[in-house]
Amino acid sequence: MGGKCIEFHYRFELADGRAAEHVVRLDAQSLALQPSLCPTEPREWTQLEFHQCSHCPLRVEDSPCCPVAEGLADLLDFTGPLVSHAALKVEVTTPDRTVTASTTAQRAVSSLMGLVMAASACPHMSWLRPMARFHLPLASEEETLYRAASMYLLAQYFRHREGLGTDLALAGLRDIYQRLHTVNMAMAERLRAAAEEDASVNAVVILDLLAKAMPASIEYSLEELEYLFRPYLGER
Repeated sequence: MGGKCIEFHYRFELADGRAAEHVVRLDAQSLALQPSLCPTEPREWTQLEFHQCSHCPLRVEDSPCCPVAEGLADLLDFTGPLVSHAALKVEVTTPDRTVTASTTAQRAVSSLMGLVMAASACPHMSWLRPMARFHLPLASEEETLYRAASMYLLAQYFRHREGLGTDLALAGLRDIYQRLHTVNMAMAERLRAAAEEDASVNAVVILDLLAKAMPASIEYSLEELEYLFRPYLGER
C-alpha cells in the first residue's frame, strides 16, 4: 500500500478466551478509509441499490457498491458473530495512546463502526473526517456532543479565514446529523441481512441514538455543555 497511513488497532477478547483484531487505516492527508490488506469479495448487501439511502447522491454506474457498506464488510467477519450483550475486553491502540476497557460487544463494535463509517467515501460522512482523525474510542454521548460541536465551530473559523460564510448557530451541524440518521437506518437494514448475530445491528442503533440526540441538543443551544464555559461567560 503506497503512502503514509494512520492506523487504529482494535483488539477484542471474549470471556471464553477467544480474541480477534481489526486494523483501520486512514490516508494521512485525506483521512479516507484505506482498503483492507485482505479485501472481501463483493457481497449482495454491499451493493448500492440494496437498501440504498433515500438521499444517496451516488449512481450505480459510478459506484456499484455503497462506500459505507464496503468499509463495514471488511470487519463483519470480525463483528458479525458477536452477541450484543456479550462481555468482552477491548484494547484500542491509536497513534497517540492505548485505551482499554471492559464493556459489551455492541458498545465496542459501535466504537469501531463509527470510525469506519466516518472515514468512508460516503458523501454524507465526509464532514466527520476530522473526528475520525482524532478518534476517541468508546466515547460517551456527552463527549461526542462536545467533539462534534467543537469540530464544527473550528470549521467555521477556517471558513471565516477564507472569507466564506459562517454558521455559529450550528444549523449545518444539525443538518449533517439528520442526514446521518438516514444513513444509519439504511445501514442497519443492510446489516440485518448480513450479520449472524445482533451486535453489529445494535452497534449502528447506538450510533443512531447519538445522531438523533444532536439536533435536539443544538435546538436547546447545547445547554448541557454550557456549565463547562462559565469562566468564558464572566462567571465563577
